[in-house]
Amino acid sequence: MTRLPDSDDGRRAGATPAGAVEEAAAPWRDPSLPAVERAERLLRLMTLEEKIAQLHGIWVGADAAGEKVAPHQDDLSEEPLDWDEIIAGGLGQLTRPFGTAPVDPAAGRRALARSQREIAAANRFAIPALAHEECLAGFAAWTATIYPVPLAWGASFDTELVGLMAAQIGENLRRVGVHQGLAPVLDVIRDPRWGRTEETIGEDPYLVGTVGTAYVRGLQSSGIIATLKHLAGYSASRAGRNLAPASVGVREMADVLLPPFEMAVRAGGARSVMHAYNDNDGIPPAADHTLLTELLRDEWGFGGTVVSDYYGVSFLETLHGVADSPGRAGVLAIAAGVDVELPTVRCYGARLTEAVRSGDVPEELVDRAARRVLTQKCELGMLDAGWTPLPEEPAPDAGDGHRGGEGIDLDPPEYRELARRLAEESVVLLANGGGALPLARDPRLAVVGPSAATSTAMLGCYSFPSHVGSRFPEFSLGVEIPTLLDALRAEIPGARVEYQEGCDVDGTDTSGIEEAVAAARSAEVCVAVLGDRADLFGRGTSGEGCDAEDLRLPGVQHELLEALVDSGTPVVLVLLAGRPYALGGIADRLAAVVQAYFPGEEGGPAVAGVLSGRVNPSGRLPVSVPRTPGAQPAPYLGPPLAHRSEVSSVDPTPLYPFGHGLSYTRFSWEDPHVAGRALDGAEPVVAGTDAAVTVDCTIRNVGDVAGADIVQLYLSDPVARVTRPARRLVGYARVHLEPGAAREVEFTVHADLAAYTGPDGRRIVEPGDLELSLAASSADVRHTARVRLEGAVRTVDHTRNLTSEVWLSASWPAAARP
Repeated sequence: MTRLPDSDDGRRAGATPAGAVEEAAAPWRDPSLPAVERAERLLRLMTLEEKIAQLHGIWVGADAAGEKVAPHQDDLSEEPLDWDEIIAGGLGQLTRPFGTAPVDPAAGRRALARSQREIAAANRFAIPALAHEECLAGFAAWTATIYPVPLAWGASFDTELVGLMAAQIGENLRRVGVHQGLAPVLDVIRDPRWGRTEETIGEDPYLVGTVGTAYVRGLQSSGIIATLKHLAGYSASRAGRNLAPASVGVREMADVLLPPFEMAVRAGGARSVMHAYNDNDGIPPAADHTLLTELLRDEWGFGGTVVSDYYGVSFLETLHGVADSPGRAGVLAIAAGVDVELPTVRCYGARLTEAVRSGDVPEELVDRAARRVLTQKCELGMLDAGWTPLPEEPAPDAGDGHRGGEGIDLDPPEYRELARRLAEESVVLLANGGGALPLARDPRLAVVGPSAATSTAMLGCYSFPSHVGSRFPEFSLGVEIPTLLDALRAEIPGARVEYQEGCDVDGTDTSGIEEAVAAARSAEVCVAVLGDRADLFGRGTSGEGCDAEDLRLPGVQHELLEALVDSGTPVVLVLLAGRPYALGGIADRLAAVVQAYFPGEEGGPAVAGVLSGRVNPSGRLPVSVPRTPGAQPAPYLGPPLAHRSEVSSVDPTPLYPFGHGLSYTRFSWEDPHVAGRALDGAEPVVAGTDAAVTVDCTIRNVGDVAGADIVQLYLSDPVARVTRPARRLVGYARVHLEPGAAREVEFTVHADLAAYTGPDGRRIVEPGDLELSLAASSADVRHTARVRLEGAVRTVDHTRNLTSEVWLSASWPAAARP
């Protein structure tokens, strides 16, 4: 494919194209005009070819002849074209100029600026391309900060911190000249055998929607377009297989899979959406007009751009079989509402031009897509008079400068600090029945397992070292990533540590288990560090295209764990993974269980801090941990028949439920109220079907150390017109407290949050009894408030309330209340 051209300086290259418009005669460059009007004025002057040139990207630096980044990359890439030919008449997007190969940030910034000048100079209207990058666990570029994966964001239950992280990611993108980030993933997990589980935020739509919306707001606060992935149904594929058909009913789609996208569009103001790869009842999203136009735009009011997932338009022909040629695939996609073909052009471009000329596609559809693209470029300032492709020069590197080079440090100390904070908040203490944690001050430790001494054990598949760097072994990781073994030695200097690998992540060799067991027998505590290796398309145990047949630990890791437990030494299990693994049958034999979801570059110190007690764990499970490997799919969000029943011999009850997590301190939940009335088990509080009620209680730290509790609010609708989840999340609050201190937490819950999709497809709020439960997890209810809704059945739409309001008081010390 195409590589950026070399240039000796930053001046525009090439001759001015014939018919170039002088800036004085270019009203679309006037920032005082509305962006839509500016785009419309420009659109009227453009030829069909110039408009279509705005509707596709070119994958910068990708090499179809080399090792593939993705399946079908070489099959679906056109023959390499001359750079001048590619940019003649314009170019809509530049695909991953930093995320395809290791690029020094300063050199890449200059090269991107040069290319932008050349692109602008090659078309009559001086329109530059929009550059996009992956940014799921940080800017996926060499030397940029690597944050925890989205499943860890969900475990933190901390929307504020996720928003701050996203703002930092956006700043990094903006500093080097990138405009659009391909994140967040808002797919709701339905089957964690799916390899992309690590990319999701969790199995609950409310958690996914609120955390994802915080990410969108943070990224876009930095001037970067956030792209929601993947609309819709992708995570509900049969058997958890990547890019498989999805068996999704109307209500599951409307009430589980779509709400996070709606929330991020309406509340987050997301400016871009990426369609999904799967099909829903035979309809691929890339060809679904009902989804991409009628719902997304006409109902939700989305005004941004819809971009294809990589090769998603081509897949309409090659994988879905709903088109018989690339040209026909392009016709279906643009009619459905796909504005931009990514990562490179195959179905749009000349083929789309031909389809318009032949009458197969109305030119109005091209105008519609081009108008959206041009409007976005106006909003970004890319068509302003005097626009320059070179971002404001960053401040000189105050450190040694070895990571960023030439003054650009994409991993400064404040970014690493936030990455550590998020990692610390996301670690979940699942069990501590043996009292092995925190570790003693000067313990004799055996640290065992394939993930203990490997830096990449901290990284998800969309981190740069896992996603791209593994194909360039001559380059360093780009950032410092302490292993858990090294972090433990630094955390507890007095510890006597013996390390044994024991086995590979996914190998079959058991020859190392005997030495691992010997190390465990000579120690006071054995820390077993097991889990996943993230990669792509079958090269790892977690990640895109790395789906699992069942939820047993990969390879012979379970056999290693059994042998360590049989040693008689207390075993603390640490899981560094991208999905939950079944632990039934062995969990009750472990001294403690710690779960960390690919916690990023500072994950080693974060987990070590939890093990030592320096960090009080406060993470909560964003996805249930199954008891048995084959109990799938069984997310907590199911109606009564989805849970344990006497009519089935299979018990899907999870070993550890959604929302579960322990602490080194203890919390009491006191003085609960509903609508200002103490919960006394008497008659329910009455409210209208268009009203709101408040539920509150006081949380007190009755232990000896500071910590944070996660107060979760669940709604139950015992009797409805269709089966409803036994319990579903409608609010949460992270409450930090010093020892003895207390805070009041109050939720205001509108009746709209009880809405569901009825038998006729309308979303309704109906009169009847509800329960609002203050809980420490989906299975640990502390207080329940009964509410009776009275009044007419209401039909609600996209203007309904989507979230509860949360209020937290200031804290007060023990035996005192303001």
